[in-house]
Amino acid sequence: MRVLLVNPYYPITEIPSPPLGLAFLAGALEQAGVEVRVLDLVVFPHTRKRIDEALGDFVPDLVGVTSVTMTFYDAVRVLEDVRRFAPDVPTVMGGPHVTFAARESLEAVPSLDAVVLGEGEETLVALARAIDAGRSWEHIPGLVYRDGQTVRATAPRTRLSDLNALARPARHLLPMGRYHALGLVVGMTTSRGCPERCIFCVGRKMGGPGVRFRDPADVADEFGELAGLGFHQINVVDDQFTTKREHCLAVCQEIIDRGIKSSWTSFARVDTVSPEIFQKMHEAGCIMISFGVESANAEILKTIRKRITVDQVRRAVTLCGEAGIAPQVSFILGLPGETPETIEESANLARELHQLGVSPGFHLLAPFPGTEVRERAEALGIKILTNDWSAYHANRAVVETPTVSRQRTDDFIMAFENLHVLRLNNIRKQMEQGSASPLEAWMVERLRHTEIIYELMMSETLEKEAAWPAGADEGVKTLAEQLRETSRYSLSELENTLGFAAGQGNLRRIEENGRVRWAWRDYL
Repeated sequence: MRVLLVNPYYPITEIPSPPLGLAFLAGALEQAGVEVRVLDLVVFPHTRKRIDEALGDFVPDLVGVTSVTMTFYDAVRVLEDVRRFAPDVPTVMGGPHVTFAARESLEAVPSLDAVVLGEGEETLVALARAIDAGRSWEHIPGLVYRDGQTVRATAPRTRLSDLNALARPARHLLPMGRYHALGLVVGMTTSRGCPERCIFCVGRKMGGPGVRFRDPADVADEFGELAGLGFHQINVVDDQFTTKREHCLAVCQEIIDRGIKSSWTSFARVDTVSPEIFQKMHEAGCIMISFGVESANAEILKTIRKRITVDQVRRAVTLCGEAGIAPQVSFILGLPGETPETIEESANLARELHQLGVSPGFHLLAPFPGTEVRERAEALGIKILTNDWSAYHANRAVVETPTVSRQRTDDFIMAFENLHVLRLNNIRKQMEQGSASPLEAWMVERLRHTEIIYELMMSETLEKEAAWPAGADEGVKTLAEQLRETSRYSLSELENTLGFAAGQGNLRRIEENGRVRWAWRDYL
């Protein structure tokens, strides 16, 4: 039994990381004795030829694709290419978008055969076994599937209660080297689920009520493995790492006791933290904590069931900074009850927190399928402007309130984005004058490396470059000179970036049959 898992295109501007969900699915399949391959179209360009070659080489019995709302159309494009080359291979999709729009997705996408609902490890393994044995799918819990012209749904699946029974994410199947070359981060989880009921989020619906926790020792084992891969940062992507004080402290203590040195970040609620927690997290290597504030207006916070206060926000970020951890806060504009005055409230709070050393961020409400804010939009006074899923990236407005237009929120976000661009330009000027701090200069230089490497990867420039005889001057400088002929970057930029990538081991010189070529290191 062979299963091909595909990660569709996702813009690098959204700071992607190695696909953790697919890695969990791949690990579960491998544990069940299934042969798995992962095709990651975030760091490889999506071409029909690449899909055809993957299918022809691997010959899968099942193709699975993941997606979030903004990548749904890209996932559909993958399925259409799969169907074109291998019309008889069953296809399945998972992720939050199709979980809450399963029937609509199957009815709209002829190349999709089934949808896995919610957490997919057990359901996908059961589906693979059924296909291998030639059994029907009707007794597989947690599945919505096409049966001729009919869409059928099976019984709900009981969620996995013991996370420690899950196979470790099969990251050895992911092109981790490419993410490392791009300077991106790697993620992991210590728990699943969210106890909150925020109306703009499907976290609770995806993972079920309450939170399940992994054994802290097992968490530290995985953390240590990731630390050894050389990524500059590990993201703990739990919905809320600090939900359970004892778990948070135990994980940190395991990391400390083992002497694991790696920078990491997490998410937290402002009402679940304390000086003790901050101190322990800092001691374990945490460098930044992100807090979802959403709005400075008390009535909006009540409407969205956030259950926090602005005073709690001020206290949390102050204590966080005092512990030596950088606090970050995020706001959502366009929530129910948003007015020009409430936007100004949030902007004023962001300015106040910025003076305390807090990094603020702003996004716009995206009413994803499955969220209460979408299901009750009219009652909440929200006007949904489009169902073009590619627009649901939270950086441009897809909703309006009675007093806040799309233009108003778009203008705010664009002004915020321009501030970031202005800051980078100022650092570049300071670099030219020799007055930029080493950290600021490195941030700008690293961004340029990422931009150039990503463009070279996605254009497959190195793959198209002919090899040359060994023994000649086949170093990075010569490679840069060859690439310069078709690149928009200067020779010095190319040589600097290629030298950096080679120095990190992410760009490899390969000598074969007396000839030399260069290639990205796909796997770590």
